[in-house]
Amino acid sequence: MTGPAPLRPRALRPGDLVVVASLSGPLHAAYEPDLEQAVVVLERMGFRVRRAPLLEAGRHHWWSAATPAEIAREFNALLRDPEVRAIIAHDGGQTALGYLDLIDVEAIAADPKPILGYSDISLLHLVLYARTRLVGFHADLATPGLGGAWQVAPAARRAELEKLYSALLTGTEAIGALPATPSWECWRPGRAEGRLIGGVLNRIMRAQATRYALPLEWFDGAVLFWEEMGGQASWVWSDLQVLRHCGILDRISGMVVGVPYAIDGLGAPDGSPTLPEIVLDVLGDRDIPVLGNVEFGHAGPNLPMPVGIRVGLDAQQWTLSLLEPAVRPHATTGPVG
Repeated sequence: MTGPAPLRPRALRPGDLVVVASLSGPLHAAYEPDLEQAVVVLERMGFRVRRAPLLEAGRHHWWSAATPAEIAREFNALLRDPEVRAIIAHDGGQTALGYLDLIDVEAIAADPKPILGYSDISLLHLVLYARTRLVGFHADLATPGLGGAWQVAPAARRAELEKLYSALLTGTEAIGALPATPSWECWRPGRAEGRLIGGVLNRIMRAQATRYALPLEWFDGAVLFWEEMGGQASWVWSDLQVLRHCGILDRISGMVVGVPYAIDGLGAPDGSPTLPEIVLDVLGDRDIPVLGNVEFGHAGPNLPMPVGIRVGLDAQQWTLSLLEPAVRPHATTGPVG
């Protein structure tokens, strides 16, 4: 398997402390009830929950919860606090790029913890994986996810997700196949096995433009997952072209695409392309499996996609399987990877 072994956090236990933090965007007062509901969900999973101080309705700096330096200071304090066993982002936003260089990576290496979130938080997952090999939990955010999308999902789906997230955070056996639904689509058949790497498409591109970019060889044999929200269909095509030009698409063994959300011009009556047509156009003759319309991303609720974990993909059979655990047992001694 190409790429270094991932750095797995220690498995959570009942009663462990999970902190909800503003790692990017602010909390608007109208979403306070959703945040409160997210706390209920986490407590039902058996965890203690605390809010980080910056997570206060009405507090903001421009489009952010605080300045990048303030967010980094709070984030680093949580990384260094041995009582804190996991951090879940309250929401996404547009701030992580401002403090990538301020994160205490030594604290992560000394005591790796699950960091949960998607959207802007996918930038943290990619950069921290590049810098420390930390497994990033590309999973639902607290407020729009656990407290929002989960609450309007059918009860059976909500229970399924709660069990899945709990197993991912507390279990030290591989999850196996993620629960598929009829929305999944085979855009190009085939099978692949490799490390799962990805996030929001535009954040993958931006991460690779920084000095914290993943080494290209880490994409050798990887299964690339991505989703996108907002903007234009042509932007998706252009961003995928960037991944082609930088060599990523020549290295991966498979691709998983999330449910698109609020993208203008997809499959419009004027003859605009569908998302599968865009993807296959950019891939050209690269014969790799592509599984599309999988439930992760801004459409929510999210299936967890742990960055750095080995997965098995069979696009034609609509299967995506986590082949190894995302956390390590408590009894582990020596290196924590």
